[in-house]
Amino acid sequence: MNIKQGVFIGVILAFFVLGVLSMQRAMPKAKEDRIYKAIKVYSPYKFDKYVGGLKIIDSRDGRVEKPTAADVLLRMDELDQKWGKKHLKIVENDVEIIGENNQTMAKIFLQSDAEKNWVKKFFGI
Repeated sequence: MNIKQGVFIGVILAFFVLGVLSMQRAMPKAKEDRIYKAIKVYSPYKFDKYVGGLKIIDSRDGRVEKPTAADVLLRMDELDQKWGKKHLKIVENDVEIIGENNQTMAKIFLQSDAEKNWVKKFFGI
């Protein structure tokens, strides 16, 4: 193997490693599917498709955000966490979803300590 081939292979490997690292950085945190899907129903943030990708719409005031394709899932997690910190409360083995007027909208039963710990960690409550 000569120097030119070594440099070529090194460049190829560097691009591959950088690609894998950037994909890992763009992936959102793992979620407890059952709880996340049940809470997501009450979240005011929804995805909407448009020609350039995905946009995030706040259903309370109609505000629209258009993050880049690499950041859209991470931005949705940030918005959900901010909303959850204010509108979620853990009472015994239930997650209570609090509405804008401080009334309990729903209760979701937590089946395990892992789900309870995930809600506390993800939403910061």
